[in-house]
Amino acid sequence: MTRKIIIPMLIIFLFSQCRQNKQSETTYKQYIMENIVQSVIDSLILSHGEAQHDRITKGVRQVASFWTENDGTSDEFASFCRNKFISDRDELDKVFQRISTHFEVIFGYFNKVSVDLQRPLHLDIGEILPIDETFGSYNPVTHFRDDFFANKIAFLIALNFPHYTLDEKSRLSVNWSREDWAHARMGDLFDSRLPAGVNQLVVNASTRSDMYIADYNIFAGKLVNDSDRTLFPSEMKLLSHWNLRDEIKTNYGKAAGLEKQRLLYQVMKRIITQEIPLKVINSSDYTWNPYTNRVYDNGKETGSDAEPSTRYAMILDFFHAQQKVDLYYPDLNTYLLRSFEKDMEILLNDLENLFTAYLSSPEVKKVADIIKDRLGRDLEPFDIWYDGFKTRTSIPSEDLDRATRSRYPNPAAMQADLSQILVKLGFARDKAFSIASKIQVDPARGSGHAWGAETRELKSLLRTRIFADGMDYKGYNIAIHEFGHNVEQTISLHDVDYYMLHGVPNVAFTEASAFMFQKNDLTLLGFRDQNKQQEYLNNLDNFWSLYEIMGVSLVDIGVWKWLYANPDATPETLKEAVINQANEIWNKFYAPVFGIKDQPILAIYSHMVNTPLYLPNYAYGHIIEFQLAEHMKGKDFAAEFERIYRMGRLTPQQWMKNATGSMISVQPILDAVNEVLAKM
Repeated sequence: MTRKIIIPMLIIFLFSQCRQNKQSETTYKQYIMENIVQSVIDSLILSHGEAQHDRITKGVRQVASFWTENDGTSDEFASFCRNKFISDRDELDKVFQRISTHFEVIFGYFNKVSVDLQRPLHLDIGEILPIDETFGSYNPVTHFRDDFFANKIAFLIALNFPHYTLDEKSRLSVNWSREDWAHARMGDLFDSRLPAGVNQLVVNASTRSDMYIADYNIFAGKLVNDSDRTLFPSEMKLLSHWNLRDEIKTNYGKAAGLEKQRLLYQVMKRIITQEIPLKVINSSDYTWNPYTNRVYDNGKETGSDAEPSTRYAMILDFFHAQQKVDLYYPDLNTYLLRSFEKDMEILLNDLENLFTAYLSSPEVKKVADIIKDRLGRDLEPFDIWYDGFKTRTSIPSEDLDRATRSRYPNPAAMQADLSQILVKLGFARDKAFSIASKIQVDPARGSGHAWGAETRELKSLLRTRIFADGMDYKGYNIAIHEFGHNVEQTISLHDVDYYMLHGVPNVAFTEASAFMFQKNDLTLLGFRDQNKQQEYLNNLDNFWSLYEIMGVSLVDIGVWKWLYANPDATPETLKEAVINQANEIWNKFYAPVFGIKDQPILAIYSHMVNTPLYLPNYAYGHIIEFQLAEHMKGKDFAAEFERIYRMGRLTPQQWMKNATGSMISVQPILDAVNEVLAKM
């Protein structure tokens, strides 16, 4: 998962105990009267000509929507617009370039401050002290908008580089140049006047949940079944949900694999229902039977309170913070709308229709029958993570762990190998070394993440989990995924023509880059598959993975719809709603395939807690990745990767059309699966 900061879309995670439960009574009312606004527009058109009509109208109206009594009188508003509107194209370009240069400095070093202050929270570099949490809560971005409205630079930008809605971008961008796109992205910086204090509430809630999840480990070696037998190595520690899920994946076709999978699924259900004993979370002091939910201390049963509904209290904290934000986005007045129309730049209904059509497709049942036949048993709920189509399931996990531990005993070893990984993927040696030199590897406290730079003067960060005896295969697989993020982050920052266009349309597109790297993990390790049908199996694997993550995404979306319909929810009522939502999606799209109802497994993802509504980006990313992979067949992977990610941050559909010649669709993967089904 990427943790790149996209200013001002806040993805910086800090900490506070602050809890906000009531929506502010304050509402925004435009200070500048309509007759004044129209008078200013008319006078500017008279001065600069009818050719500037649309720019003037849009710019003046946006300035008026932000202007308050504290910014000046109506006369001062009019004077500002008349004096600061720039009609000369050469002068406009010079101002644009100068602002871009300054913003690269500001965003780049704001990012660095946040990253450095959170090092003890995110990296495995020792104990987290209370003072670390305090420093981690400092956020240099919080007052960015306040400061830039106060010094009136935000007004100057709104006037000359106005913000365009998603609908306007979709309609107008057909005739836009790269420069026009860059101007529009500058306008996106000030699409609201969100106060610093409200911004901080979001940051506080994000950091608290991030820290909660980062240390939510289950000691698998301390799990026992009804025969009081342990199934896992004594030292095995699994981060929820990532490592729990991945351990289920690795146990297909293994001795006692099914028994292990069932045990881990029981753990997941206890986490979702919050029946998990508090004592066993991130602790190796006790043994625990997830079936009976009994806890033992040195063989003697000991009492343990269940975890209070902390998981759901975290979600509520973030919801209440977003309610404050709602007031400052009249047209995008819910976190749902902002997540999709503002951040992802796709209509929520369009996304839901895309997912629903896929989940309901007849191909799902056909692929499920293949899995059932390969397993030789009926499907069980955790088979949403069936991993048997991948080559790695035919390679002993011990061999994979041995290979990764030998190659990557510490972060420095992975750092040294980055350029060689790129060379193996087809990048020219000079380009590989250039990209690798702009990425820094750090030891992660959690499962790992990628954090992009915001200035070309600094490096992107690859955080990965490496144990004392080296990196295991699970960690390596995640690291290659995160490295894909870093390579995208580096190319889309250093090779893009305008700084304001750096990045990708939304995080789904950087997830696509990560998936493309991750699918090559075994080849990069030197394991060769002799199965000529592997391409077919890969398509089935992609199809099934997408089937799983789309359902999880719909649960996340459904929970947020429920929250807005029930703003006075408690952690307990939210817990019930999440479980009900998970069961509802399961019963609609999975029960007809699996033959079992009311399974809450779709609610296990930690993203729902620490990065709400991020999950749809994974599903969207899988769709994009498959389209890109189909497009790249027979082409130079590295050359196409560079070309495509140099486009920067266009809207998703425009980006995909430029990249592949087609709009975003699930049809390519359905077609590929039907081809496989016909041949198998």
